[in-house]
Amino acid sequence: MKFTVSSADLLKALTTVAGAVPNKSTLPILESILFERDEDALVLAATDLEISIVMRVPVAFESNGTEGKDRVAVPAKRLLDTLRALPDLPVTFMSDGEFNVEMTTDQGRYKMVGHDGGDYPALPSLDDAQAVETTTALIKRAIDKTSFAVSKDAHRPAMMGVFFQMHPEHTRAVATDGHRLVKLQMDGVTADPALDFVAPEKAISLAARAISTDDQACTLRVGGGYVEFDFGDTKVVGRMIDEQYPNYEAVIPMENDRRLTVSRDALLAAVRRVALYSSSMTHQIRLALQPDELTISAEDIERASEAKERVLCEYSAEPMEIGFNSDYLAQVLQNADADDIVFEFSSPNRAGVVTPASQPDGEEMLMLIMPVMLNTYA
Repeated sequence: MKFTVSSADLLKALTTVAGAVPNKSTLPILESILFERDEDALVLAATDLEISIVMRVPVAFESNGTEGKDRVAVPAKRLLDTLRALPDLPVTFMSDGEFNVEMTTDQGRYKMVGHDGGDYPALPSLDDAQAVETTTALIKRAIDKTSFAVSKDAHRPAMMGVFFQMHPEHTRAVATDGHRLVKLQMDGVTADPALDFVAPEKAISLAARAISTDDQACTLRVGGGYVEFDFGDTKVVGRMIDEQYPNYEAVIPMENDRRLTVSRDALLAAVRRVALYSSSMTHQIRLALQPDELTISAEDIERASEAKERVLCEYSAEPMEIGFNSDYLAQVLQNADADDIVFEFSSPNRAGVVTPASQPDGEEMLMLIMPVMLNTYA
């Protein structure tokens, strides 16, 4: 195999594919990236046996001096480090029959030993799986707006991914870690017959990074225990989480008699400032609701520090105090795309429902944030 390509283009493609390369593996070949020729395109692939990424890259193949195999696995770390250290210039890549790899430029020559590409594990194929046609913009929005609430707790594996409920009328993407919950419903993504599956956080994160533009087509395939995000030249395949997702609907309070409307930017800025004075252990802040006024306060007894700010709002119910983790509250506010945010509460010890005051056509977003106990009602 012999071809010439821009070092910057090759590095960009390899950086995307390398997201599936494990740092350490009992199979050394998995720490490599598979190079394979498919007619006039170079196919790069990597897998950790849970997540796989495949990418097609246009290169200029040469016919002379290509006695080597058309499949070779190249050590990922050394290859990427070399390309990162090079300026943007043409690079000629060549591998021989013994799987020795050589890269040459007009400034130097770099050699390393590769692996037999025939020994690289076979990647899952979802060509016969159920396909859902959509766009990269919708998939990226579903990922971006839910991934912040995915659980990191290995004891609750079902919650370590995004739960997709695809139906003929709409699709819901749900994520929760027990402290926060986000449910995004989009009319622009549909599936018939319906599909329910949990996509692992790593797979959706790599899929979002692989998206180059928001206006390209995307095919989602589900089957055989895998989900595939097909963006044309790039495919990201992840093994689905085979666990029952919790009944998230049961934890959403339905009867909330306290409604607060407030400027998103004003509240987020106040939360960030006041949080600097909260306990470094609990990150607790207190929200005191009064008619048309919201007071955010925090204190850290160990450091003898405290802060308090007032924010104008629309609120006409009974006064109430409720506590939140400032980090969780800030993340919820960051992901609400609207000038004004609506909070709905029932009591200080029940979850608060957060929704944007205005939402795009064909979309409904609802977020939930669990309170923390305050000594005023403990």
